[in-house]
Amino acid sequence: MSKAVVVVSPGTLFNEVARRMLQLECDCVLVAKDDRLLGIITDRDIALRCVAGEQITSEATAEQVMSPEILYCRDTDSANDVTKIMAENRVPRLAVLDANKRLVGIVTFGEICLRAAP
Repeated sequence: MSKAVVVVSPGTLFNEVARRMLQLECDCVLVAKDDRLLGIITDRDIALRCVAGEQITSEATAEQVMSPEILYCRDTDSANDVTKIMAENRVPRLAVLDANKRLVGIVTFGEICLRAAP
């Protein structure tokens, strides 16, 4: 799990989100308001919604661009549990929540593979 999670507010302008992703070399940001997760924006969202699909402008907000479904695991889940959730939902990353449903990190399939490698 990586604890370095980029979080933006729903009103953050799309071009600012994309600029942060570029600067921080990350492939996703989480959208949250008042300590509650609302959605996720991935590089795939940007490519499909903003470039190939809908006519999203630089005036669009994170809330307009995000995917509202947040898939997550618990910080107590095993690597097997996490990969099962990822496989069943066909996603390469999950938000990681603690017992109080607070965001504590993000885990990616790539990180799991690196840890499992001999």
